[in-house]
Amino acid sequence: MALGGGGVALDAIWLFAAFLVLIVLAATVLATRRFLLERGGGTVECGLRSPARRGTWRLGVVSYHGDELSWYDTLGVLLRPERVFHRRQLTIVSRRAALASEAGTLGPDHVVVEVRTRPPGTPDAPVELAMTEQALTGLLAWLEASPPGSHLQDIA
Repeated sequence: MALGGGGVALDAIWLFAAFLVLIVLAATVLATRRFLLERGGGTVECGLRSPARRGTWRLGVVSYHGDELSWYDTLGVLLRPERVFHRRQLTIVSRRAALASEAGTLGPDHVVVEVRTRPPGTPDAPVELAMTEQALTGLLAWLEASPPGSHLQDIA
């Protein structure tokens, strides 16, 4: 009878070891992905809620690539962004401090900005982005810093 109990204990040890290996592997994949996303520079942590004021907050990072702002989910495994915002179509509608109920998810000292991704007058659900004050300053600078003449391709 003791032999059967030892077999169960051995099985439990193997199951625990396999579980531990899977956890380490998942953490390694996520850390490697984060490293690859950040190696190009211009990456900041950013929460996303879509639609604005009704959806749930998702944590992630945004990365600046030329005229595109790419949002990646923190727990995603793909190297392509889930959302891409084009500089010429991105408009900041409002800005507010994160509510106390949101601070638990987003972290302290975050600012929430509501953005639209289409020109006024076209149907589009607003999106909220949550980031630190420093990251918001970088976003605003990026929005204002489009190269001269870059809008001409939109007209053509």
